[in-house]
Amino acid sequence: MKAHNRLSIRLLILGLLVSPSLPAAAEHSAASQISAEIARLQQSIKDKPVTDKDAAPIATMAQDALKASAAAANAGQVYLALEKLGQAEDLLQGARTAADKAQVEKGGLPAFQSQWNNASLRLSALDKEAHARQWNDSPLAVRALAEAAQGKAIPLLEGGQGFAVATAPKDGLFYVGQAEGEAHFATFCASLKFAGTQPGFALRSLLPELQALQQKVTAAFQPPQSIELHTRFIALNSQIKLAQELDSTRFYAGALYAYMEATRHYGMLREPPLDAAKQAALKQDLAAERKKLAASSADNSLAQLFIERAESSTAHPDGSAPTADEWRGARVILDQVLPAYYAAQKPTTPLEQASGKTVDITLVRWPYT
Repeated sequence: MKAHNRLSIRLLILGLLVSPSLPAAAEHSAASQISAEIARLQQSIKDKPVTDKDAAPIATMAQDALKASAAAANAGQVYLALEKLGQAEDLLQGARTAADKAQVEKGGLPAFQSQWNNASLRLSALDKEAHARQWNDSPLAVRALAEAAQGKAIPLLEGGQGFAVATAPKDGLFYVGQAEGEAHFATFCASLKFAGTQPGFALRSLLPELQALQQKVTAAFQPPQSIELHTRFIALNSQIKLAQELDSTRFYAGALYAYMEATRHYGMLREPPLDAAKQAALKQDLAAERKKLAASSADNSLAQLFIERAESSTAHPDGSAPTADEWRGARVILDQVLPAYYAAQKPTTPLEQASGKTVDITLVRWPYT
């Protein structure tokens, strides 16, 4: 496979994987830690730039994510800053590992396997720690981001091994790096210090909701929509897949986050463009939702994360105009994602099974694509 083709595949994969304030003491501590990590990564890029022709574009994407993270932190959007930071950690570590390929190019598959084995030992230990972790003093959004990141680490690592065998040993390095980046970010989330954490709600399995959403996605996957919005369908199914995996390992906060993201992708399939009047109404609705969350005594930090996303996409820090998709996405967050979030706080409702004969179909997909 030619280098530019491999890069195109990787960039497609990467593209498919991107408010009310915290109590003052908590926001200051966590925000300071996040800002310090952003600065550390930015300095790392300056001190050791990624110059490999295949990995450099991915490093540039990491820089863009860091810039977005810094902008969110400066705007007081702590959860959005953390989410963007996680994207940057994934991309940068993937780019660095892919660029550091000389030993694997010389030693071939045995050299890759040795590096993979070392990474596997580290990530397996971190995965065990993550499943035993207590989150009593952390907002739900932080736990959700950490669980989603940790839940992707091992499958990405395994995917790297598959790529190394299927194409060339060095082609698996990027995914090994991604896996390390995700696990590092999950550990970083656990280190964040919050004070005065608000009470949350009882987390539960989202399997009925995920099954129901998968049925709607399957029904919607019809031409011409399935052709015109193929990339959106890939992203949508990747989030459902991730949510199911997280749910199966009782990473329920991460599963809820992935489910909300899948709901957003599904809503974007049909959301119409917003004219000027509807854009103005959207801003009013965002302000009302922000006020509602601020007045709540419960931990609705995961809802705040998505509100911060909507606010950021409809009011760019640099003053540039939002795109049509950004307006649409913000509307979907208010009308579909947040209702799904609140519904997930209620007891589960079993999914009705269709009567008659059924056929089980297994779809084999690359991790989160």
